[in-house]
Amino acid sequence: MNTIMRKSVLSVAGLAFAGGVFAGPIAAHANPVDAKPVAVAVQADKPDTAKLIPHGTQGDQSRITLDDEQIGNAKAIIAATKKAGLPERAAVISIATSLQESKLENLGHLGDMNDHDSLGLFQQRPSSGWGTPEQITNPEYSTTAFLTGLKQVDGWQDMPLTQAAQTVQVSAYPDAYAQWEQQAADLVGQYWNS
Repeated sequence: MNTIMRKSVLSVAGLAFAGGVFAGPIAAHANPVDAKPVAVAVQADKPDTAKLIPHGTQGDQSRITLDDEQIGNAKAIIAATKKAGLPERAAVISIATSLQESKLENLGHLGDMNDHDSLGLFQQRPSSGWGTPEQITNPEYSTTAFLTGLKQVDGWQDMPLTQAAQTVQVSAYPDAYAQWEQQAADLVGQYWNS
């Protein structure tokens, strides 16, 4: 039961709540409490933080300012996750992975700056079987491909983000995904039900 709900239930029952400790017999000697029902505003449209970041964030967190295109790509990742029937946590892992790989930019071929033939939001490689360049640069396709890989990882739901992402991506910098967990969770929290 969340804290707001617990406080409301207790106030309706005429009990006092102070500093995390429920008042017992001493509260009975205090002035009577007007036990009118209390309206509680519960924001049911936002995913529970415990679902988004079940292990807490690992290490220092990075954050970048996103433009409309990047926000659109985050929303596309969320939509593909929902379409795949996966929970919010899968979207957090996907967005954090994309933040690390491309800063949520749908990258085409970068010439000499390209890492081999890596493309798209997740820097997937056609030569590694992720799909054609046209497919990989389609946000829905690339997210679905990433999620297909994630679903094949036994216990991904219970893994720290960086371990789940690394198992799919096989990056040279496996711990780098963790730095984006908070921003990814914030994006999922903001856009999951919009």
